[in-house]
Amino acid sequence: MAKQRILSGIQPTGNLHLGNYLGAIRNWVDLQEEYDAFLFMADLHAITVPHDPAQLADNTYKVAATYIACGIDPEKATIFVQSHLSAHSELAWLFNCITPLNWLERMIQFKEKAVKQGENVSIGLLDYPVLQAADILLYEPDLVPVGEDQKQHLELTRDIANRLNFQFGSEDKPVLKVPEPMIRKEGARVMSLSDGTKKMSKSDPSEQSRIDLTDPPEVIVKKVKRAKTDPERGLWFDDPARPECNNLLTLYMLLSGQTKEAVAAECREMGWGQFKPLLAETAVAALAPIQARYGELMGDRAYLESILKAGDEKARALANQSLDRVKTALGYSKPL
Repeated sequence: MAKQRILSGIQPTGNLHLGNYLGAIRNWVDLQEEYDAFLFMADLHAITVPHDPAQLADNTYKVAATYIACGIDPEKATIFVQSHLSAHSELAWLFNCITPLNWLERMIQFKEKAVKQGENVSIGLLDYPVLQAADILLYEPDLVPVGEDQKQHLELTRDIANRLNFQFGSEDKPVLKVPEPMIRKEGARVMSLSDGTKKMSKSDPSEQSRIDLTDPPEVIVKKVKRAKTDPERGLWFDDPARPECNNLLTLYMLLSGQTKEAVAAECREMGWGQFKPLLAETAVAALAPIQARYGELMGDRAYLESILKAGDEKARALANQSLDRVKTALGYSKPL
């Protein structure tokens, strides 16, 4: 019996951080054993906000190296670059023509990012979820690992697929498969070190807000030491009045591999002066093997290129099948 397929990706914008690792990549490492995993670098999405052209290609290779350094096995998962496959852009245009504008205008992330960009907000930012739908539906995944903050985008993907199937397919013969979300609650949303109510993000202007996967030990120690806390004595989970406490305990739990109950018992009577060095030491130890492997991979560009070439070819074959099926359903002629 064939494995169920999953698909996910990360934008190559800046260094990846603990939130990317604990909230997504580490999950993928586990899932690749059980599922047919397609994992990509979402570089078309990277230009929906101002970007540095001189860094984009290099950042794409850095993300690929990070995937592998974190434990993604190219023999088990397909790693590819979004922009290397024209089917993504072509299917996004076809979806644009069947997607109502008001579906996009109600997207929460667009509203939030549009406020930040002001007059510089682009059509690409508004249309981001349609391209994301194309990214997903091209590969007909059974499940899509998403965080709570991306759930609305996956619902839009499902709406677009259902609309396409209703208008141009049939119940017995849908044009595209409608995927289901796979949401992992624990660690699914790692929060900022400087504000426990906000998600850890590459776009945050403060580097103090996150621990990058490539941060050297002394930087990790400094960031943990400066992480926002509160004056309470004793540490415990799930107190809405103590978001930073919950976030730092969760980081320790995930990085140490302990259960929530074990961490709660260990840290209940601790003060921040005792806990922060423990968290820093645990983070340094957890990231050491990833950083060592990442350094090796970044020193072997030929190997990374071979992995991406093989991944692009496998992804392209699958994507083109889906694109051809959509174009046939819409009535397009075949190339001569």
